[in-house]
Amino acid sequence: MTGNFWETKTLDRMTRAEWESLCDGCGKCCLHKIQDADTDEVLPTNVACKLLDRDSARCSDYRHRKARVPDCLRLTARNVNRHPWLPETCAYRLLANGEPLPDWHYLVCGDPEAVHRAGESTRGWTVSEVDAGSLEHHIVDRRL
Repeated sequence: MTGNFWETKTLDRMTRAEWESLCDGCGKCCLHKIQDADTDEVLPTNVACKLLDRDSARCSDYRHRKARVPDCLRLTARNVNRHPWLPETCAYRLLANGEPLPDWHYLVCGDPEAVHRAGESTRGWTVSEVDAGSLEHHIVDRRL
């Protein structure tokens, strides 16, 4: 990958490697959310998918995630804006909406740990769905 490809290419024109590199490793898309049936409001929880490595904030089995977690969504350039639960800081969402990547995104600053230092990742405050119990008891007051 060369240069700031994300500034010159649309999502649908990116190579697979470019697309995959957009993920900042925050892990927020791997958190369970509750969507209010009446208002459609998306309520975040601190409950992580069983595949989320809570130390690295990355999927522990990314290649096989769909087989192990069938409802794990595969994002595409066509469906990015159809999912209100994607984090506000998600590079895919930002670029689809013509917005720049944040300063802490590793493609901008060169440091994969910057997302964690900026407090924009799931590191240190989540619980695995294996241990969590009812999602309603895990709603958090956090911007995702």
